[in-house]
Amino acid sequence: MGHDHDHISPAADRRYLVAAMGLLGVFLIGEVVVAILADSLALLADAGHMLTDVGAIAAALWAMRLAARPAHGQWTYGWKRAEILSAALNGITLIVFAALVGVEAVRRLLDPPDAEGWPMFVVALVGCAVNVLAAALMARANRTSLNVEGAYQHVLSDLYGFIGTLVAAIVILLTGWTRADPVASLVVVALMTYAGVRLLRDSGRILLEGAPAEVVVEDLRRHLLGVEHVVEVHDLHAWTVTSGLPTVSAHLTLRDACFTDGSAPSVLDRVQACLAGHFDVEHSTFQLEPESHLAHEPGMH
Repeated sequence: MGHDHDHISPAADRRYLVAAMGLLGVFLIGEVVVAILADSLALLADAGHMLTDVGAIAAALWAMRLAARPAHGQWTYGWKRAEILSAALNGITLIVFAALVGVEAVRRLLDPPDAEGWPMFVVALVGCAVNVLAAALMARANRTSLNVEGAYQHVLSDLYGFIGTLVAAIVILLTGWTRADPVASLVVVALMTYAGVRLLRDSGRILLEGAPAEVVVEDLRRHLLGVEHVVEVHDLHAWTVTSGLPTVSAHLTLRDACFTDGSAPSVLDRVQACLAGHFDVEHSTFQLEPESHLAHEPGMH
């Protein structure tokens, strides 16, 4: 996700998401009205997908609000991980929706219904325009946040759906081959599944306290051992609290002399500068120990 959006404030993120949600909400209401007037189940089903988009953005906004709460009492990290739970929820709903659409697409492939090309074409054209606008708004938010990325993937999958419907409508109008509709749906199902699995993989790594994807633990250990006077590293842990907040803790064994000549604090400064410079880790906790302490360390790893 190579986006240079780290400078964007949470307030700006919220504005972009609210604007996209408002746009999709207005289109959703219009689509439901047209679906009822035209007695179209297909349009009503599509409106259901739009509703999941609005829900995904609403969940992202709610998670942002929770994550902004300060640390207090039992919640020593605040509610920052709410954004990761929201991303995981978006990943799950993408996969569930992909499965539902996939089953229906296979059914229609085997027994194609009479599909009207023109209503499909007009609605898909308007839907494409609305989703391009919504996706453009959300792309301006900080997508290095898994929470924002999750809501964005929902809108993007809807855009793919409308593009697929548009292509299918053109094929039906030109050739009368109604199976084009379920074929286009299956392509969209594959894209939605891919996006959902990626979101679950990234959020799962954080929820299971895995090391950040960009941090190789052995490289981390090697850099720490490369700092002068550090003779041993154990109980090394690297994890992510939420998007953009990698954290490291470790026990560092220093030469005994560091504790008698007062140089231990300068070793700590060099270790933290090394982490910030090489691994972009701002939040770290180190326990400094003399070599003679190693004999007292139970369960060392």
